[in-house]
Amino acid sequence: MPNQAGPSSGEQAKQHALARLRQAILHGEMAPAQRLVENELAEQFGVTRASIRAALIDLEALGLVERIRNRGSRVRVVTVEEAVAITECRMVLEGLCAAKAAVAASDEQLSELVDLGTAMEKAVKEGEPVTYSDLNHELHARIREFSGQRTALELLERLNAQLVRHRFQLALRPGRPQQSLSEHLAMIEAIGARDPQAAETAVRAHLTSVIDALRD
Repeated sequence: MPNQAGPSSGEQAKQHALARLRQAILHGEMAPAQRLVENELAEQFGVTRASIRAALIDLEALGLVERIRNRGSRVRVVTVEEAVAITECRMVLEGLCAAKAAVAASDEQLSELVDLGTAMEKAVKEGEPVTYSDLNHELHARIREFSGQRTALELLERLNAQLVRHRFQLALRPGRPQQSLSEHLAMIEAIGARDPQAAETAVRAHLTSVIDALRD
């Protein structure tokens, strides 16, 4: 995370620090439980300590950072049980998005989902779990986008941000990509058939499988 030139204080500086910290956490550059030292981060990003503190407060509200009394801030650790609870909420919201996408998506957008499914099959066949994980994330994001359900999209972005570590751990588990591939292809097929009920059912089946895998 190289230092980037920009305003050192004020709202722009806070937003700069917020964006960089959020990216680092979501991309796994900052590990769960890693301490976030305000002075070090202020120097790294070229902003004031006050800007860093304000950014950390926003990240706490997003569920990505936790502030510990008399000990400062750290990247929040999401337990397995929390991950399960978050996924249960995702099940409802993503099921809604899939049902909406089955009705609202254009033919071009449906073709994009099919192409993603083909790329996921290729990644599994060639033994590329990280690529598969990225495509998995992209597929879910596209379904949310194509649904046109902006409220669900915003809620899911916040929920999914807290699951980054668990998502990568599942992707790297032997046999997991092969298992989830068929579930994702079923989602694509149901949306492509413009069957809202089947699309929602397919998403719920997939996320039930995710919950079972998290608990293993």
